[in-house]
Amino acid sequence: MTAVDFAAFVENLADIASDTILPFFRTALGAEDKNVGGAFDPVTEADHAAESAMRRLIIETFPHHGIIGEEFGSVRSDADYVWVLDPIDGTKSFIAGMPTWGSLIGLLREGSPTYGMIVQPFTRERFVGDGVGALWRGPGANREVIERKLKTRACGDLSKATLLTTSPLLYAESKLPAFRRVEERVRLSRYGGDCYAFAMLAAGHVDCVIESGLKIYDIAPLIPIIEGAGGIVTNWDGGSATQGGDIVSSGSAELHDTVLKLLQG
Repeated sequence: MTAVDFAAFVENLADIASDTILPFFRTALGAEDKNVGGAFDPVTEADHAAESAMRRLIIETFPHHGIIGEEFGSVRSDADYVWVLDPIDGTKSFIAGMPTWGSLIGLLREGSPTYGMIVQPFTRERFVGDGVGALWRGPGANREVIERKLKTRACGDLSKATLLTTSPLLYAESKLPAFRRVEERVRLSRYGGDCYAFAMLAAGHVDCVIESGLKIYDIAPLIPIIEGAGGIVTNWDGGSATQGGDIVSSGSAELHDTVLKLLQG
């Protein structure tokens, strides 16, 4: 079975996530702190409900598949097929009423990202990719649903590039100087993107995204979208990004090489 065969099932998972999460958005929803005593790491009822619903459908449909999720951990993570779920990537943005969050759904085959989707229920957008191609689906000018191919922007000059990161406050003190070396050379730097930053890179609106301390569920679902749109995503050492860590993604190989050299000092 190929990733394409799972496409309709992923759409069902996306519908479940959307239907579960959207009623909570911009309400008086409370958030618990998963990291009591450390940096604020919120989780909401919407996170738990959406991941639970997606897990139920996966287990009912593919009982031999594995699952890695942000809220409820891993089961059968050594299976040939493993689903990677982040019900709300960007929970801080979610509880602040900002629409730069999304539900991430990814599929690993023998440990490699083979299919991924970003679902943004509020803007009614979906970004999907299989590593070979990538598509955006969302509302058109007359609110009809339209679809178009995603393609990264071929910017090779860092001085003309737009850079996104969620927040420098999330970087360890030892990692921040590396990020600043890149930031001081770009034309424009913006904060607060969460998963939506990677979506905008795949869509060709920004040129580079740098993050630090990501988990597998933060990045694995995004890799097939970025690569399917022609982009590159690695860790700061130029290795695989699948397991998370310090991650950089660029729209062109030339720009990526430049950024890696600066990050490595």
